[in-house]
Amino acid sequence: MKWKIKVLASLVIMLLVGAACVTEPAAQKVTYAYLPQYSKAVSLERHQDLIAFIKKETGLDVVQVFPEDFDDHMKKVGSGEIDISFSNPFVYIRIAQQYEARAFARIIEKEGKDMFRGEICVAEDSRLKTLADLKGKRILAVSRSSAGGYLFQIGMLAEAGVNPEELTIDFAQGAGKQEKAFLAVYSGEYDACFVREGTRTEVMKNQVDISKIRVLAYTSFYPGWVYAGRKGLDPSILDKIRSAMLKLDLSDPGHKAILEKAKFVKIVPSEDKDFDPIRELAARLDLKWDE
Repeated sequence: MKWKIKVLASLVIMLLVGAACVTEPAAQKVTYAYLPQYSKAVSLERHQDLIAFIKKETGLDVVQVFPEDFDDHMKKVGSGEIDISFSNPFVYIRIAQQYEARAFARIIEKEGKDMFRGEICVAEDSRLKTLADLKGKRILAVSRSSAGGYLFQIGMLAEAGVNPEELTIDFAQGAGKQEKAFLAVYSGEYDACFVREGTRTEVMKNQVDISKIRVLAYTSFYPGWVYAGRKGLDPSILDKIRSAMLKLDLSDPGHKAILEKAKFVKIVPSEDKDFDPIRELAARLDLKWDE
């Protein structure tokens, strides 16, 4: 009888040990990238809580990755290294055309705006007063792929009768391009910069005395930043992520903290046709994808 009890006890122990060794299947990894308009530190700070929320809601292993620059971001969407892209609308129409990425959500920014605009900034004591005064001056833009830091400004210049091709425009290098463009004017290295609205008043306000820089001109408003899934991403994964994002509600204190850190007030559904105004602007300016 005793040996039967011992055998039974041994079997129970073996079953318990076996159960303890069984591990939960690993969560599926999903890469998420914020177009590097700002430094890695700013990108991480703004989006880490949002990503943690998505992970909790979906059970997916969502990991933020950091492309080197705008071109690197686009190429990694094309290669499948970035599953979820958060980008400006001009980069979006490029990855949609070149790599078949598709919009699934867009953001509502502060003051309930689902659109944004760019600025042309100069030193407070600059003699530059009009767009025509930019001729012959040193201008630093964010990137040829930047909506609020290049595309919107050259569209505005063309509409004002100033040929952008007659201007000397350089482009910031590496990550943190918005900050670099702004600081180039602050230091006196350049006469003007093209940046998106918010760079001066939100990102740079704790770094420098922004009263030394003024806005020469604001561009028109265009459709805002967009979330897109890469070609071939499992639709069920995309649905989970979209559903999680759409749950965020500013009236919920926990959600409010997440949204405020990301500089959003809401995330709403979106589709490819929402960005046709950007396509029309690019066509009007005859922009080439390889620029």
